[in-house]
Amino acid sequence: MKKTTVTFLLAMSAVRLWSQDKPAGRAITMAEYDKTKNFAVKDLDNDTYVKFDNIYILDRYESRKPYFITGDDGNKKRIDLYKLVAKEGMQELGVMIFYTNEKGQQYKACMPNFSADSKVWEKYFEDIHAIDKQEANFVLKLSYVLSKEFGFQLYKAANAGKDMSKESATYGNDICFPGTVEVAMANGSKKLLQNIQSGDQVITIDPVSQQATTVTVQELTTHEAKNYAITNLLLVKTTETATINGMEVLLLQKELHATPNHPMQMQEGQKKIGEVNTGDKVLCRDEQSGKYETYIVWNKTETAGGTQKVYNIIASGGNTFMMNDVMVLQK
Repeated sequence: MKKTTVTFLLAMSAVRLWSQDKPAGRAITMAEYDKTKNFAVKDLDNDTYVKFDNIYILDRYESRKPYFITGDDGNKKRIDLYKLVAKEGMQELGVMIFYTNEKGQQYKACMPNFSADSKVWEKYFEDIHAIDKQEANFVLKLSYVLSKEFGFQLYKAANAGKDMSKESATYGNDICFPGTVEVAMANGSKKLLQNIQSGDQVITIDPVSQQATTVTVQELTTHEAKNYAITNLLLVKTTETATINGMEVLLLQKELHATPNHPMQMQEGQKKIGEVNTGDKVLCRDEQSGKYETYIVWNKTETAGGTQKVYNIIASGGNTFMMNDVMVLQK
């Protein structure tokens, strides 16, 4: 998860949080922000209103129960949100985030309100980025919860902070994938695209019947190394179940990288990957069930991929491949 993405989506969460027909609270100071790192809730299940130093209050956000999010690794994480309020004037300073992993280890962060000084926001971004390094996909899980709670799509980090014109990324007629994309093989294994050879057996899926058949690779087309423009899709599939303890969420994800003009088989029809929109639906293989399920495009960015070769498979039949467990059309 790139730091620029973290910065953008969590800043956007604050914009939404304090623009819902209510005045923004006073700005949290750096000293107060640092102090929040010592704030703790002894019993997250029962403590909904906690005072500190008779100056600050943690008030469970909208009296919501926690989210329990299980990712592709099968590990369950817990996220609790509390409003941080200054007792004097009952001014909202931000939102405290308590993130507990499957081992019981807890991480804390305080998302400042939008009026906070830029230095406070920078420190918050650093703290979030540090958690993301230790807890894989922390930002994705957090942004999912914030988008549900604050009713705003946060995961739209346009170009991941990169200016394509300055990076001089190559756009052209090459319809390909980076070599590190994984191809679904007929024997159930996966193989890096750059290592595919003539004679390899790969699977192709009928988009309608979802039946898999085997086809033979005739050629791996290799395009010369350039700084290609690469479209990146993050796709997610979620299942929510309300329980007495909170909201249980199964959050599965896939990522796909390709040149912008590579064709995709969407639920709505065929599109070039560069024309795909957030919210579009794509057929992916669910590794846990082995079935082909509909995933939603959660985020789309376009970046200069750096100087590299790109590749494409020519096969004996079929019209799709599974790349990173995502259905794509053959060239």
